[in-house]
Amino acid sequence: MIAIVLVVAVADNGVIGQGNAIPWRLKSDLQRFKEITLNKPVIMGRKTYQSIGRPLPARTNIVVSRDPHLQAEGVVVAPSFDAAEQVATGDALRRFATEIMVIGGAEIYARFLPRAARIELTEVHASPQGDTTFPSLDPAQWQEIARSRHAAGPQDSADFSYVTYRRCTAR
Repeated sequence: MIAIVLVVAVADNGVIGQGNAIPWRLKSDLQRFKEITLNKPVIMGRKTYQSIGRPLPARTNIVVSRDPHLQAEGVVVAPSFDAAEQVATGDALRRFATEIMVIGGAEIYARFLPRAARIELTEVHASPQGDTTFPSLDPAQWQEIARSRHAAGPQDSADFSYVTYRRCTAR
């Protein structure tokens, strides 16, 4: 079975974005993001794709958009969440990958959260202003299985923690 994994960085105040951008800089987290998503299909929304500005290399980039005219080189455009999951599942099987990585934004996270088996979350120890937040996790549904705290490095704007959650109930 192929697992759906949410990959997200969340500030202490729940913020994940401001004006279609990430309101912090964490070079360390970008490296971790690359490591855990490489050679796997990634699902994202149109705004997330546009904020990145290009397809992520060595990954199948699946962009969910209701715009039937959206075309972007190097990505697969899916008209619905179900279509995105279907494309990602097929890609994962071809790659012998065991996971589909969901990388945002807020609406994409909210729609895939009920389907997710795991969350790879970076807690950003800051409280920036933002207009986009991550949904609250129900402690009855999610169990923390790993945590590591890190001081800000030279190219990081805040301290941070890597936290892994596993769904408590079978999916």
